[in-house]
Amino acid sequence: MAEATEGSKRRRLTATQARAARRARRKAKKGFVRYLAFGAVGIVAVIFIVALFLPGLPFGRRGGGQIVENAPGTRYDDQGATHLTPNQSHSPYNSVPATSGWHYSGTVAGLADSTYGGSAPARAGVYSIYIPDEVLIHNLEHGGIRIHYNCPEGCADMVASLAEYAQEYSEIIVSPDPRLESQIALVAWNYLLNLDAYDDELITQFIQAHRNSGNAPEFSAP
Repeated sequence: MAEATEGSKRRRLTATQARAARRARRKAKKGFVRYLAFGAVGIVAVIFIVALFLPGLPFGRRGGGQIVENAPGTRYDDQGATHLTPNQSHSPYNSVPATSGWHYSGTVAGLADSTYGGSAPARAGVYSIYIPDEVLIHNLEHGGIRIHYNCPEGCADMVASLAEYAQEYSEIIVSPDPRLESQIALVAWNYLLNLDAYDDELITQFIQAHRNSGNAPEFSAP
């Protein structure tokens, strides 16, 4: 399924301007949090104690669970969440990158198509290597977001800007994907948005709509 490029006619911030804006937002947020911290300690303690006796409360979960109407991106059919052993074969995914389907769980090593060695789901953060769908679908299942890029001639400034989303938000994976036909791909459970150019506004909208969305089967899992 082809993905239409969005936002091509809108004025976009440059990668450098967007990075500066996000740094300013993070600085303001940290200052506000410090201001409220002392007053919030007592409230948090009370909620924590109550949560110990009422496990059904959502305390300790990563938040989220909402489903945004008309969320950005193209929606693909759900291919389930079957677990595989490393290098086990499976039916084709219905998108590239994949938005759901067969995936690994637990320790992963010796992959035929990647040098990645670690766990599935992968630890959130920024990677310089290609990580297979079979690893990262597990992140999507838990409400995570994949941000991929393909720059055969290099795009260090843009990659630095993409990396900052992993600092600003939890559950974000940033990594290269040489299979992309677009420059950037944003992936959530059942959703894919391809971008031919960096667009801070669209990327932020996608993250805020899909991160820990109730659309993901295990959005509250660690």
